Amino acid sequence: MKRLVSATRIALRALHVNRLRSALTMLGIVIGVAAVIATAAIGSGARERIREQIASIGSNVIIVLPGSLTSAGMRMGTGNILTLSESDARELAAQCPDVGAAAPIVRGGAQVVQENSNWATILIGTTPAFLLIRNVGVADGAPFTQQDIDSANKVALLGRTVATNLFGDRNPVGQSIRIKNVPFTVAGVLEAKGQSPMGQDQDDVVLLPISTAKRKVIGIKSANADAVDAIMLQARSTARTISAQEEAAVLLRERHRLMPAEEDDFSIRSMQEIFAAQESSSRIMSMMLAAVASVSLVVGGIGIMNIMLVSVRERTREIGLRQAVGARTRDILTQFLIEAVILSVTGGLAGVILGIGASLLISLLASWNTVVSPGAVLLAVFFSALVGIGFGYYPAHKAAWMDPIEALRAE
Repeated sequence: MKRLVSATRIALRALHVNRLRSALTMLGIVIGVAAVIATAAIGSGARERIREQIASIGSNVIIVLPGSLTSAGMRMGTGNILTLSESDARELAAQCPDVGAAAPIVRGGAQVVQENSNWATILIGTTPAFLLIRNVGVADGAPFTQQDIDSANKVALLGRTVATNLFGDRNPVGQSIRIKNVPFTVAGVLEAKGQSPMGQDQDDVVLLPISTAKRKVIGIKSANADAVDAIMLQARSTARTISAQEEAAVLLRERHRLMPAEEDDFSIRSMQEIFAAQESSSRIMSMMLAAVASVSLVVGGIGIMNIMLVSVRERTREIGLRQAVGARTRDILTQFLIEAVILSVTGGLAGVILGIGASLLISLLASWNTVVSPGAVLLAVFFSALVGIGFGYYPAHKAAWMDPIEALRAE
C-alpha cells in the first residue's frame, strides 16, 4: 500500500510539472465523455417524450382505417374506399368483449371565424366516447352529449390552440363561432394535450357531434351516408389490446361479408405498435450517436499514449536512476499506469461536468427534454479509466522494461 501511495505521489508530481501538457492531453477524454453523456441524455429525453405521448394518447388505443382500392392491378393508399360505418363502431363496442369503447370519426378542415379573428384548423366529427378513448377532459364548459348527436345540435369543443388564437385570454364558453358560414356555440374548451407522436399539435382541433359535422359542415358521403373516415377503439386494458384487435378484425370481416380468401377491406393499428417502432428508432439513433461520440474517447486515449511515450523518452535518465537505486519493474509500471489513469479519470470527471452542462444548454435552447442518467455518467467515467489503462499500458511497459544501463547513458 505504501508503494502505491508513493507511486501516486510521484505521478502527481510529474503531471504537475507539465500542467499545460497534461491539460491538453486530457482534452480528448473531456470532449469524448461530454459527448457520450450529452448524446445519452438526448436519447433518454426522446424516450421519455415518447412515454409522455403514450400517456397522453393511451397505449390501449386502437385505430381502424378503411381499406385500399385496387385499380388496374395497382393498390392505392389506405382509406381510398369507404368501408367503415357508424354502425360498425356501435357493433364493435357491443359485441367485442375486450373492446371497452368505440368512436366513429369523420375529418375535415375549415377556417373557423370569431368576429375579427379566424384560424384554419382540423374538424373532427365524433361521439362522446372519443373523449373517453383519448383520455382528454374538458377544462372549461361541458362536452356535447348523445342528445346533441341525435338532434344534430350546432355545438363545438375547441382545442386549446384554437381557443387561444380565436379568443385570446377571453373565455370562449357560450360564445359564437362560424364554421363554413354555419354558426356554432362553443360548449367547452378541451384540456391541453401537446404534440402527438407524429409531431402534430393535438390542441389544434375542433370537435363536433358527428351528425352535425356530416350534415352541416363536412358533408355526407354520397355513396354511403353512414360511412366514416376511421373508428377509434379502446381496449379494456393494455394487456387486452392484441385480443381486442383480433376480435375487431373477426367482427368486421363478418359484417363486411368477406370470404376466407378475400383480404381485409380495413386495417387495424394499435398505438402500442406505433410507439414500439418509435422507441426502437430512438434507441437505435441514440446508440449510433453514442458510438460516434465514443470515437472521441478512443482519440483521447491515443493522445494519452502519445504523450506518455514522450514522457518516457524525456524521463529516461530518471527511470534509469530509479532502477539503479532499487526500483522494481512493477514499481515503474505502476507509476506510469497511475499517471495515465489520473489523466483519463480527471478528464472523465471534467467531461461529466461539461456533458451535464451541455445537456442543460440543449434543453434550454432547443426546448428538448434531456435526461442525464446516473448509469450513463458512471459508464462514461469507467470507460475513460479503461481507456487510460489500455492506452497507457504500452508506454508504462516500455518504461518498466528499459535497460537501466542504456537509460543512464541517455542524454
